Amino acid sequence: MAGMSQANLTHTEAQFRAQALTLSTYYLHLDLSQAADHDQKTYPVTSRIEFTTAEPDLFLDYLGAEVASITVNDSPVEVDFRDGRIYLRNLPTDQPVTVDIASSSNFSRSGQGLHRMLDTADGKTYLYSHLEPSDARRIFPCFEQPDLKARFHVKLSASADWAILSNQPEVSRKTIAAEGGEVATVEFAPSPPLSTYLTSFAAGPYVSTSRMWTAPDQTIGVELRALARASMADYLDDEILEITAQGMDFFHDNFDFPYPWGKYDSIFVPEYNLGAMENPGLVTFTEKYLFRSAPTRAQHAARTNTILHEMSHMWFGDLVTPQWWDDLWLKESFAEYMGADASVHATKYAEAWTNFAGSRKNWAYSQDQLPTTHPIKAEIPDVDAARQNFDGITYAKGAAVLKQLVHYVGREEFYAGARDYFKAHAFAAATFDDLLDALGNHTDRDLDTWSDAWLKTSGPDTLTPKITVHNDTIESLEVIASAEGETRPHRVSISLFDASLTRTTIFDVDIPAGSSTTTISEAHGKPAPSLVLVNDGDHTYAKVRFDDNSLETVRARLSELHGGAEEELSRAVIWTALWNMTRDGQWAANEFIDTVLQHAPHEDNTNLMATNFANARYAVAHFLSDDRREAKRAEVADKFWALLQAAEPGSDAQLTIARSTIAALASTPDASGTSRLNDMLQEGIRGLLLSPDLRWSIIQALAARDALPQEVLEQQREDDNTLTGAAEYLGAKYAYPDPKLKRYLFDEVRIPQAHSNAEVLQLLAAFNAPRAADLTEEFAPEFFEVLESIWSEHPIEIANHIVRGLYPHQEMAVAATNKFLNSNKVPGALHRVLLECQDTVRRNLRVQQAQ
Repeated sequence: MAGMSQANLTHTEAQFRAQALTLSTYYLHLDLSQAADHDQKTYPVTSRIEFTTAEPDLFLDYLGAEVASITVNDSPVEVDFRDGRIYLRNLPTDQPVTVDIASSSNFSRSGQGLHRMLDTADGKTYLYSHLEPSDARRIFPCFEQPDLKARFHVKLSASADWAILSNQPEVSRKTIAAEGGEVATVEFAPSPPLSTYLTSFAAGPYVSTSRMWTAPDQTIGVELRALARASMADYLDDEILEITAQGMDFFHDNFDFPYPWGKYDSIFVPEYNLGAMENPGLVTFTEKYLFRSAPTRAQHAARTNTILHEMSHMWFGDLVTPQWWDDLWLKESFAEYMGADASVHATKYAEAWTNFAGSRKNWAYSQDQLPTTHPIKAEIPDVDAARQNFDGITYAKGAAVLKQLVHYVGREEFYAGARDYFKAHAFAAATFDDLLDALGNHTDRDLDTWSDAWLKTSGPDTLTPKITVHNDTIESLEVIASAEGETRPHRVSISLFDASLTRTTIFDVDIPAGSSTTTISEAHGKPAPSLVLVNDGDHTYAKVRFDDNSLETVRARLSELHGGAEEELSRAVIWTALWNMTRDGQWAANEFIDTVLQHAPHEDNTNLMATNFANARYAVAHFLSDDRREAKRAEVADKFWALLQAAEPGSDAQLTIARSTIAALASTPDASGTSRLNDMLQEGIRGLLLSPDLRWSIIQALAARDALPQEVLEQQREDDNTLTGAAEYLGAKYAYPDPKLKRYLFDEVRIPQAHSNAEVLQLLAAFNAPRAADLTEEFAPEFFEVLESIWSEHPIEIANHIVRGLYPHQEMAVAATNKFLNSNKVPGALHRVLLECQDTVRRNLRVQQAQ
């Protein structure tokens, strides 16, 4: 079938079209009037595209079901639709061209294109779109590349009692009587020039809250709305629009470019593949940001960061768009940076940079040490490669490097350059060189050299202090920089802490590119410190090590390092450094686990607490040898249980500890794991509110321990008759340690289009449930036999989940992966996924052997 092809646009093809085309306007009409009938698998789409071309032969991108007709300048032409493309030939050149297309597109269950779901809570249907990087072609025929911007005139037809939404405000509505109820056709205001992947559509009985935002200088007003499906509307808390308004204030003042998209809707949607998407005027967010369960401050802070991240895209990414996906990092890194910076300066969540340093950067360091690591500015030959680069380097490393750039040139200078960039390239496409040109007007720093060193290389540098002490004073202090290639330039803060762990001295140090040793002459003669902390303040991107004395201080006394926001950020840098050392086999996993259990419970910042609890559990499961793992699991479970008993009732710390306790109890070999989980389920922990999410976690843990009565499971399903609850139910129903269930899951999860993305994730979690590794080992050889079909039969996002979820984390997988890659012609994206899975197994084995 032509419409099922996953045609992969290359950069070469995109450059050809960009040179040939001058794009003007899309006129779209999506007829969703039958969307509530789930027997209807497609919906009609009519498209008109206006452009001029210097080339007579072009192709449109389209992953639809059928193309019924095409006219060019009102004259019918033969339909040539195959392999995900509509071919247009003998077009008039250098004069206006109008192409009209009547087609049918597929409703989606994968989260790509126009996703449709049925809410089990009330039987209502909801639709929303997700199109980045190249899934607008799943909805309408288009020239699907970021630099071909056009104005969009959109009409949507749907049930008249539904919310009907697109990027721009509604300007007209016509309602007609139809079988099954009235149908409204809504016309939206024309958009400013927009890339196809940023178009957005939603329809369904969404419920909304709203408020008006007026700029601080009174120059512009915008309606802000937050929307959710009816069964989740109670969780649309007031803070969502409060943070949205604070962000609008911040970016209006700092970007000096009035918000250009007419309205600002934030829609929270189920079964979403990612956290959020910056569609201008209609931003989509995962429903996980609607808190059905009592949230911690860390969860509020994470949601705030995401709201502000997406809002910054309204300018950086939407107003000015990357020419091609090799600058994907730029818009995402910029937004990642802005999410944190705006949180700190515009909201009460001033700990954003601590959360970034202590949690988000772990993603970057991990990704950057895989064999698939790549420069921040990566070579992106095609759109499938772009899909794979929505990773820790593009987001977290890029943001860390931008943070270093801001520290390198100055914050005010950086914002001044951004303002010039927006004015120069508004509603157009641009490159990183354009941003450097704008920034260069506000600094004397050598930005070209900086750019080459940071953006065109891969892997992290390592910064290690070397201190010599004589008669309780510093004889010398040096920083040793190392890397696989040439080291980068760093501007870092290096702090000394005395015996009371009070910061006594901060050195502002420039470490030149290519330098292996940097001497800090100002340290000579100062009192010998208890702790030397390189990269205090987290201004650069590098793995940090400790001298022996500092490491012992941290191991024994980390929780004594307190005071205020600066000390909290220092602890985040230390925690991340300790985790990197553990992952690299430079510090014993037992030492890390014990340090976490000793000091993380005293963290004021529950993000740091939760991150390090999770890292400790990972270290137990993957970094300890088989003969030591079970005893440590039991010890960790006992300690978490004791921590839970001692936690302040109703506190953020109690909830954070409870979540880790459930995970630890699920894995412990001791029978007490079951009895303690039952105690939690019977609300035996004073002050701990058993929200639906927490209750499901306990139930899934009990199922994994073969200790969950069926009537308890069915009662929970009845009590939480929501779409989220239905997916959680799958995760519990199939988590039992039964060989027949593992066989069922291995087969079931591979059936194309049988499950939504959310259901696939729950089925995979059940397959990999705690204490069932011996039951899944037998599927390892079969995995490599069915691997090719998994990749070819599923959309790339779901295929990615299935491959990673079924990949055998066994020593045999190392050789089996090599054999598969050497014996098959493997798509680049799959090749990357397999190398990453293989490297995880290799690292785990290497760290185990280093203990």
